[in-house]
Parts: sequence; C-alpha cells; structure tokens
Amino acid sequence: MGFVKLERRDHVGIVTIDRPEALNALNSQVLSDLDAVLDQVEADEAVYVVILTGAGRSFVAGADIGEMKGFTSADGRKFGVHGGSVFLKLENLSKPVIAAVNGFALGGGCELAMACDIRLASEKAKFGQPEVGLGITPGFGGTQRLPRIVGMSKAMELILTARVIKAQEAKEIGLVSAVYPPEELMDRAMELAGAICANAQIAVRESKRCIRMGMQTDIHTGCAFEAEAFGVTCGTADKDEGMGAFLEKRAEKHFQNR
Repeated sequence: MGFVKLERRDHVGIVTIDRPEALNALNSQVLSDLDAVLDQVEADEAVYVVILTGAGRSFVAGADIGEMKGFTSADGRKFGVHGGSVFLKLENLSKPVIAAVNGFALGGGCELAMACDIRLASEKAKFGQPEVGLGITPGFGGTQRLPRIVGMSKAMELILTARVIKAQEAKEIGLVSAVYPPEELMDRAMELAGAICANAQIAVRESKRCIRMGMQTDIHTGCAFEAEAFGVTCGTADKDEGMGAFLEKRAEKHFQNR
C-alpha cells in the first residue's frame, strides 16, 4: 500500500505509516491504505501480534491540515466517520496491537496510538490533542478514548487546553506503558510482541476480546463474556498442552492454536 507498509518478522506484523515528508499526517489516502493493511493483517493467520509505528521522526503528527482546511461541515463529518471506522477496526482487530510511538503523536496520531492495545514510547515522543487550538474537536475518537485511558479530569485538561506533553508525563498519567531511548524502542516492542507470541493464541485473542468488550459494558455483562471465553479456551488442545506442561514441570510448550 502506498503510504502504509507491512513487514512480517516471524509471527509479528510491523505496520509502518510511511509519509515522512508530511510527518506521516493522516489524509484520506493514508486512512484507506491503513484500512486495507488491517484487513490483510487480520486475514493472515501467521501474524499473531502487530506493531504499529511511523517512518522517520514522527509517529503520526496528526490529520492533514492541508486537506482539512477547505472542509465544509459535511466534509468534516465524512472524514470523521472514515477515520473513526478505521480506528475502530484497529481497536477490534483480533490480534494484539502494540503502538511504538517514535515521535510526534498529535491529534489523529494520539488517537491512532490510543486505538492500539499497548503503547510504548520513545523518549522523544510527544502526545496531545491540539484540535481546539485549530478551531475543531478531536475527530477520530480522542474525546472517547482519552478519558477511558487517563480519566475524565486529565482528559478534559489535555483536550480543552490543547497542551502537548512529553513521553515521561504520558507514562505518569497511564497513556503509555513504558518509555525507552529512541534506538531501543523497536527492539523493546519486538521483545514484548515475542512474549505475547509465545503464549496460546486462542487464549490471547479471547482475553483481548474480553477486555475490549468489558470496557464498554457493566461488570456483570463483562464477567459473562469472560465466562464464555474461559469455556471456549477449556475446549482447546492448547489448554491441554499448557496445563500438561505445568503438571509435568517442563518449560517448553508446543501450542498449535487449536
């Protein structure tokens, strides 16, 4: 795809937003390319975990202001629906997605990172939702995901002031899990992906599904989802293998994803 590259290393799919001359800003074509790559990743059973990153010195600097400048209300609504639907597809991908945030993650870039399951950041990364300073609102889920991740008060503060924060503050408020030197970021993301890949993938995907679904509902419904998932995994060969390894006190496990 033109602006989005997909590389596979063993069972890890590395998706790179590749528009460095525009700091990887999201225009309609980038969103369409990302949409197509997500379909490709979902269909590839050899991909267990996805790492999403940006080419050059930016993760994604935001949505493309040059494209948005001439938007009418109808244009803006259409663009928001487009980006929002792609980000929902990313969020609901059956495979875990790690954001490796290597630079600017502003506006749509911050929203893209928040649609991922786990966020790791470079020491040079910067996060923010600066839209109100441009006379618009966040358009790709920022008003919904940021309060779910960092709490309402902090989300209100960041969105309403348009303040940009550095990686360490992002870690302090729970927006990212860890911060690494720039040269270590992708290696650390690959280590994390490898740790996930080593586990039973049906269990991994069911666990992700339960977490995602549970965050959108009440505790009783969430626990019902979990009981269903637990039942599904108890009927797998991987459960037999994992428990057999535990009881036999052997470190090696041979999961078959069935």
